[in-house]
Amino acid sequence: MGRGPNDAYRHTVPWPNVGSVDPRLPGLAVAAVGAAVALGVHAMVPALGATLVAIVVGLALGAGRRLGPVHQPGLAVATRTLLRAGVALLGLQLVLPDLLALGWPVLAVAAGVVVAGIGGTLLLANGLGVPADQALLVACGFSICGAAAVAAVDGVRRARRESVATAVSLVVVLGSATMLLLPAAATALGLRPEAAGAWSGASVQEVGQVVVAGGLVGGAALQVAVVVKLARVLMLAPVLAVLSVRARRETVPGERPPVVPGFVLAFAGCVLAASALPLPGWLLAAAGGVQAAALTTAMVAIGAALDPAVLRRTSPRVVGLALGATVLVAGLGLPAAYLV
Repeated sequence: MGRGPNDAYRHTVPWPNVGSVDPRLPGLAVAAVGAAVALGVHAMVPALGATLVAIVVGLALGAGRRLGPVHQPGLAVATRTLLRAGVALLGLQLVLPDLLALGWPVLAVAAGVVVAGIGGTLLLANGLGVPADQALLVACGFSICGAAAVAAVDGVRRARRESVATAVSLVVVLGSATMLLLPAAATALGLRPEAAGAWSGASVQEVGQVVVAGGLVGGAALQVAVVVKLARVLMLAPVLAVLSVRARRETVPGERPPVVPGFVLAFAGCVLAASALPLPGWLLAAAGGVQAAALTTAMVAIGAALDPAVLRRTSPRVVGLALGATVLVAGLGLPAAYLV
């Protein structure tokens, strides 16, 4: 049988090696698709936060046994690298002049919510007998900025995967409940829209949840709620720096982490850039989209890595700690309503 004109080419140029495909791609692709679903659901039903939907999607993937070892490298990248990128880009939403316009009393309440919220939750955890690593994740998640804070603390302290997933699930579920209940409580107290917004920003866990809570009140509440919330988010950098220093003291010299993790420095750099530079609106919008996609993809990966049986086995003490932290933070944030 004769040789065709392309036979020599077929013999000299081999077919691509399937094994050369980046091993991270399968897991990243699955997490990205899950994130797209979560963001789409959130766009259609804003009351369903993208983080909450992402966790549910991840849990469904994990429970359905649809993921195997081939997906693990990509999921690991999503839960660490993408999440850190999302936390860093969150800094672009923080404009220092807007925060300073709130006035020092409101800023003091926002800082007090973080400091006293973390300290009070840790004291409560000690009384309940909750392990220290789990308690720290819950304390920071409920006091600062929800799931992003939980995962950021894990980036510094390296807690157990089950502890991280449990803390994220609790902060998302109870934060969603607070997002709906707090506006009703503000109405019952007869608070003005601006006051209700300040209380929401000082008390509700996730930034997205604060947006929904402020929107439920309406009027000027939304803008005030978001700015007050971002004042709490600003506390993420110093809290992580303190935890990093403590982590260095607890490890041997050859294995010590950096004094300040790189993603924390990037977060601070984004805050300074947003505050000092005339960044165009399209750039901030694009960065916001990337930030939301990165965090949502990370939440899908975290949910997928959690065995639903772990949630069912969650200690009542941990659930009690999360409930206590919710009430504590709401109480600490209430004074903000009377200072705007």
